[in-house]
Amino acid sequence: MSDIVWLASYPKSGNTWFRLLVANLGRDTPVDINALPETSGIASARGWFDAAMLFPSGLLTHEESDRLRPRVYRALAASARPAEPDEQETRFGGARFIKSHDAYSYTVDGEALLGGAEVAKAAILIVRDPRDIAGSLANHLGRSIDQAIDFMAAPDSSLSGRRDRQQSQLRQQLPTWAGYNRSWLDQGDIPVHHVRYEDLKTDTAGVLRAALDFAGIEVSDAACRQAVRFAAFDALQQQEREHGFREAPRGMTRDGARGGFFRRGVSGGWREELSVGQVARIEADQAVMMARLSYERSEGSERMTG
Repeated sequence: MSDIVWLASYPKSGNTWFRLLVANLGRDTPVDINALPETSGIASARGWFDAAMLFPSGLLTHEESDRLRPRVYRALAASARPAEPDEQETRFGGARFIKSHDAYSYTVDGEALLGGAEVAKAAILIVRDPRDIAGSLANHLGRSIDQAIDFMAAPDSSLSGRRDRQQSQLRQQLPTWAGYNRSWLDQGDIPVHHVRYEDLKTDTAGVLRAALDFAGIEVSDAACRQAVRFAAFDALQQQEREHGFREAPRGMTRDGARGGFFRRGVSGGWREELSVGQVARIEADQAVMMARLSYERSEGSERMTG
């Protein structure tokens, strides 16, 4: 059986924080945030594709790359080491945790883009209130909050999806915030366990422990508590202020107008950050999935739409 566990999430849902929690398990000192894998730490990495296919992915269209990606992940699953040996993978307890912002989709040939059960033994889906995502995503993309809300509602949104230039990663399709989460929750290829960012904030050690149990990994309470201390949000912000963070988008400053990658990390911050109209738009766009994931509508939005 494969040792891969996908860490799937819509962007700005807490995936990097979860990976840092895992990376700090069993350590005596906090892991350097810049020691997390970059080019070989996410499913959309071009490095894996190029190494497995023996030709550069930049020669292909998005659609051509998608048809070949299942082969890349099958090669990855069969390999005992990453394609780039100098990159440190996020590993613990015999599992390889690999980040993915790709929706769970299928190629034109009917294959699961990420290779299905042949590639991964399980997935942990990290979800977050879309109202909190809006401000964080706007900061991350360098757009307005209204533009971020539009992005979250558009069925053809993507990361690295431009066709006029080669970007650092392969395209990752994001068929709305609701569509993304539905794609993972409703697929039947591999077991999936979802983690709410808000619950992770409230009971970090307990929620982390439950996710690791799901992945078949035994870890002590003490190890969980130590990892939580080492990956506390203020500690991550301090590291970024001092050394920067290589996963931050180009142009994002440590303390400038766009803030850092580890910007706020709060739950419910949307109440101060979004207008009533912006909240109503998100709740209208994402209503069904919000209810499914137990995100309650705001009173102000209910008055506007009721």
